[in-house]
Amino acid sequence: MITQTISNTAEQLIAKLETKTATIGVVGLGYVGLPLAVEKAKAGYDVIGFDVQQEKVEKVNRGENYIGDVITADLEELVQSNKLKATSNYSFIRNVDALAICVPTPLDIYKQPNMEYVQNSAKAIAKYIKKGTLVVLESTTYPGTTEELIKPILEETGFVCGEEFFLAYSPERVDPGNKKFNTKNTPKVVGGMTETCTNVAATMYRSVLEGDVHEVSSPAVAEMEKLLENTFRNINIALANEMAILCNKMEIDVWEVIDAAATKPYGFMPFYPGPGLGGHCIPIDPWYLTWKAREYNYHTKLIETAGEINDSMPEFVVQRCAGILNKQGKALKGSKILVLGVAYKKDIDDYRESPVLPILGKLTQAGADWAVSDPHIEEFKLKGKIHETVNLTEELLEQADLTVIATNHSAFDYQTIMRKSQAIFDTRNTYSETEQSKYLKL
Repeated sequence: MITQTISNTAEQLIAKLETKTATIGVVGLGYVGLPLAVEKAKAGYDVIGFDVQQEKVEKVNRGENYIGDVITADLEELVQSNKLKATSNYSFIRNVDALAICVPTPLDIYKQPNMEYVQNSAKAIAKYIKKGTLVVLESTTYPGTTEELIKPILEETGFVCGEEFFLAYSPERVDPGNKKFNTKNTPKVVGGMTETCTNVAATMYRSVLEGDVHEVSSPAVAEMEKLLENTFRNINIALANEMAILCNKMEIDVWEVIDAAATKPYGFMPFYPGPGLGGHCIPIDPWYLTWKAREYNYHTKLIETAGEINDSMPEFVVQRCAGILNKQGKALKGSKILVLGVAYKKDIDDYRESPVLPILGKLTQAGADWAVSDPHIEEFKLKGKIHETVNLTEELLEQADLTVIATNHSAFDYQTIMRKSQAIFDTRNTYSETEQSKYLKL
């Protein structure tokens, strides 16, 4: 590899990053952006958070936390000490030395990437960017986004990439609710448009994070590796879900099968079935790759099949509910179904892409009378309508024809649930060691 000479501009920015005299900007203050902004401020930088939602801006400036992975006391202290502030005025970008873009990259109804948020962020940055600024895209996206979309917009300023501004991609790896790995200690992957871009971006992350910073040769490699991570999980979860369907037909406990397979010390990694996939990563990210593959006349058959299997799990859950009720001489129509949990995973308050939502939709279509209890979520939106969750009581459990454990939050009292429920459908193997006949596993 030919070593690139570092310009004075790059050297000056690296020096500011190493001495924590640089001002850092974070565009997008959601599940990824706010934790990152907090960690950068805790590391000693002055941080400005940018968001188009004024409500988020005001909450941050009040020190009011709205993200589960952020420690409220940390946010309050950083705001009070003026290390972190938020604004919806993007002209303040001219005051920052480095920027991280952490905005949503949703899919449209055709499962194609909607790059509107990324594109608008890049245009806002280009309007106010100064010479010598580092820009890092963190939003999950398809390979080529940084080079094909972000770089041309920033180059409209007249600045030369790699010399007068620095551009890189570093995928977010946030796992909401993970007690072991968080923004600070999770290893980072960084790929810049040039060797200097990579060097500058890696310097910033090494000054903030405890985890290793792994440098790759280009933004496209970093973009692709993030999709590989989540596609790997998507496909293996689909395999577990398909095994669950087959084991159910064969009257075999799939959870026991997986536990037995996991005793092998090599060649097997346990993945577990569930009511479907949720969150803003695993159900969505593989479709970026599927969409991009069409440009190269390639059909990602395995990825799409996995998506179909995972998307079918809510229907399977509702069918199982109907079967359980049928054995009691009851129809799904008119039955009272108590669903425990609407968040897409355990002990979080995020219900984005939650598989519980299509389950509820299908229960509605079947004429069931359902209610949802979730200790982390007070209300949720289903098909444009706001629904409030209910407090879990013994009376509610007794009145339900079927209790469905959709999200196994730690806050639920599972002994009371077992004692008071008429019947239980456990989609999360919560009662793995229980032999009582009133519950059935996925």
